[in-house]
Amino acid sequence: MTEFTKFHQLLHDQIGNEFYASQQYIAVATYYDNHDMPQLAKLFYRQAVEERTHAMMIVQYFLDRDMDVEIPGIPAPNNKFEDYKAPINLALEQEKTVTQQVVDLAKSARDTGDYLGEQFVQRFIKEQVEEVAIMTTLQTIAERCKGNLFDLENFVEREFNGPAADDPTAPPVAGGNI
Repeated sequence: MTEFTKFHQLLHDQIGNEFYASQQYIAVATYYDNHDMPQLAKLFYRQAVEERTHAMMIVQYFLDRDMDVEIPGIPAPNNKFEDYKAPINLALEQEKTVTQQVVDLAKSARDTGDYLGEQFVQRFIKEQVEEVAIMTTLQTIAERCKGNLFDLENFVEREFNGPAADDPTAPPVAGGNI
């Protein structure tokens, strides 16, 4: 059995953070579905699956390291939004929070000399740069459209809802990808 370190505790906590992010994105997606904004709904449903996949990658990492893993409970997501921009603002803040969590993970892995853990976390660092950039752009476009939701939906469809490419460098997912 691999020794359980502070890094492993933070990584274990990240399983819950990723599941929470997945649930929050489902809540965002259903908000947009309820308001007849199918492109934004599609984007956030896909984001929800991606966050779940991150959690399951971490689960698989623990399994691969022959370490016990427990699936934590999570708080209820926010389901109430004042307008079409509020879920995007929430998503950007969530991505910034996850970015800091991932940076903390990388630092902890390095500080504890866990080179396997540090290498595992590097993929998440790269992805967080992309996620914050996407949500920042989405926030900017939502502001610029000044309530013209057709323009916002068209932008999301054109820029974000194309076919997703598989990342051959992604770590394995417990139970396989969905």
